[in-house]
Amino acid sequence: MPPDPREALLASYAQRASETAGRARPEREHPFRSCYQRDRDRIVHGTSFRRLDGKTQVFLNGTGDHYRTRLTHTIEVASISRTVARALGLNEDLAEAIALAHDLGHPPFGHAGEETLDLLMKDHGGFDHNAQSLRVVELLEESYPQQRGLNLSFEVLEGLRKHDRELPHPDGSNYPSPSLEAQVADVADEIAYYGHDLEDGLASGLLQEEELSPLELWRESEERAHLESGGLLKDSGARTRRKFIIRCLINREVEDLVATSRASIAAAGISSVMEVRCHPRRLVGYSSELKSRTSALRRHLYTRFYKHPEVGNANDEACRQMESVFTAILADTSKLGDRSFSRLENEPTPRVVADYVAGMTDRYLRDCFEELS
Repeated sequence: MPPDPREALLASYAQRASETAGRARPEREHPFRSCYQRDRDRIVHGTSFRRLDGKTQVFLNGTGDHYRTRLTHTIEVASISRTVARALGLNEDLAEAIALAHDLGHPPFGHAGEETLDLLMKDHGGFDHNAQSLRVVELLEESYPQQRGLNLSFEVLEGLRKHDRELPHPDGSNYPSPSLEAQVADVADEIAYYGHDLEDGLASGLLQEEELSPLELWRESEERAHLESGGLLKDSGARTRRKFIIRCLINREVEDLVATSRASIAAAGISSVMEVRCHPRRLVGYSSELKSRTSALRRHLYTRFYKHPEVGNANDEACRQMESVFTAILADTSKLGDRSFSRLENEPTPRVVADYVAGMTDRYLRDCFEELS
């Protein structure tokens, strides 16, 4: 591929496609798409990506037409990632590819489903959706006759390992921090998760605006919304009002993230990608003031929304169904799909069953439960 003129616009500490550490299986370069553009396309065209539309974010899939799914959440994370990456002079394509792949390993029924699978797999290595996302792109996706997985670039895989304390480089060395693009995708996930879950909570009626008024971040966002709307906010409908306030809230977080991260990078004297990787702490993050305010919002959501009986009871029943399906398939592996069944020769049965169940949509798992019952 000829040099991309857009790379000249990137900051010195941005990851350039021309300087990629490559793929596990070398491939010929594409004439006009960078390796990260190709990775993004491979992820979007994958089966696991499409299944995200049938997986729970907070409310079980099918509960309401307007509630977010794991897919809409992923698209929102990718959008925020591109915005922040561009503002910091980073590689937007890489940040977007990481964001689009970050939840591919999420099982049905959201975090409650993940906790259930982790418990079912406690004697077999456990289950973690971050590690499962790596398994999906490295092993489980079947798009190429010459390889298993998607053969993604090293830097995208690094972004999916973002929570590891030590990250391995192809040259055999280890380092503490991932690329800035991976750090951006990680914080963008948090911004999208809590901001948009807040919107869904208000839309459902399980959260009320009045109970949010003690939160500084909400009050500040409400005041900003009044100013930006020219005073029209008070006369708008409830749906428009809450959407506009949350728009201001997310914008506030993004602006703080960009300004704080830019200052942190400058203060650390970072001038190259390897300096980013060798830096002992993450450089992309909020100011201490906003970090405190977002933490208060997060605590409120966990206490008043995620653990609300209407959410929790539905999740409990769904997870009992997941446990029943997992146990039944583990006892009789003939119930596995053909492709999963063929992997039993080389991999432990519990892991193959966990892969199979984690790949299900909410509806497919419920259908399996009905069939087995």
